[in-house]
Amino acid sequence: MDKLTDEEFEAVIEEALDAIPDKFLEALENIVVVWEKEPNSYHLGEDGEDAEAWELAGDEADDWDEAWDDAPYGTYCGDELLGLFDGLSLEEQADGYDDLPNVITIFKGPHERCFDTREEMVTEIGKTVIHELGHYFGLDDEKLYAMGY
Repeated sequence: MDKLTDEEFEAVIEEALDAIPDKFLEALENIVVVWEKEPNSYHLGEDGEDAEAWELAGDEADDWDEAWDDAPYGTYCGDELLGLFDGLSLEEQADGYDDLPNVITIFKGPHERCFDTREEMVTEIGKTVIHELGHYFGLDDEKLYAMGY
């Protein structure tokens, strides 16, 4: 399996961001794109009060969307978390917005485990970046997957 150096991984994320049309980039406010080697317990929803609240909501809700309305949006390959949007979509910001930045995190290790070649990784990292930005613009997973992201 091919792997990217940390510098190559970061450069691929930057290339994906550079490929986004200016009209969308101009609409981005208070958003940070970062990368991590692996998701931690926070990213996976396994820490503190949020995990307990999400678990209770999941037990009582009829479907995923209902249970996880306030949970971060993520991109998965099987059970590997590739990327995560943690923040408020533009639609949610219209109802009142705090000053905390929206954060998109892209994970290197899961990309390396899910995709066999460098070419596949580069393609999928780009898709992950676009998928997570889609959540910022208010698109849900169903719409993003239908669009190929």
